[in-house]
Amino acid sequence: MLKWCQQRRPQGLSLLELLIALAISGIVASIAYPSYLSQVRKGRRSDAMQALSQIQQAQERWRAINPSYASNSLLTPAWPDGLGIAATTAGTYYTLSIGDDSTGAGYTASALARASQAADAGCTTLTTTINNGTVTNTPEACWSR
Repeated sequence: MLKWCQQRRPQGLSLLELLIALAISGIVASIAYPSYLSQVRKGRRSDAMQALSQIQQAQERWRAINPSYASNSLLTPAWPDGLGIAATTAGTYYTLSIGDDSTGAGYTASALARASQAADAGCTTLTTTINNGTVTNTPEACWSR
């Protein structure tokens, strides 16, 4: 058989094959990226949970030597004048605050989402309430382990 009569198969991808591959990868990315962001936000909630736990521990130390729990104004001063906890979490995704309880038997500590974490639907404010030794974390769905 003569060499010039043989047909050569084209090498590589055609433009149509390349466009189909690009379209498929775009569809997969548009589905996966929002799910990925949701998981990242869920992971960042641990930043708030850790900070609220630190507030709880600091409040108990404070209450051991004072007649009532510390107020929001005592959040940032260093110990022994305050709790010594920054007003934002370590990752800066949440702003912390302590609500005053007029009875002195409890308090409410809150972590309010900021920046990109504010898009965490339903979990923008995580709250720990202490009342007569009972701890309540709200919203419950956001605190699931």
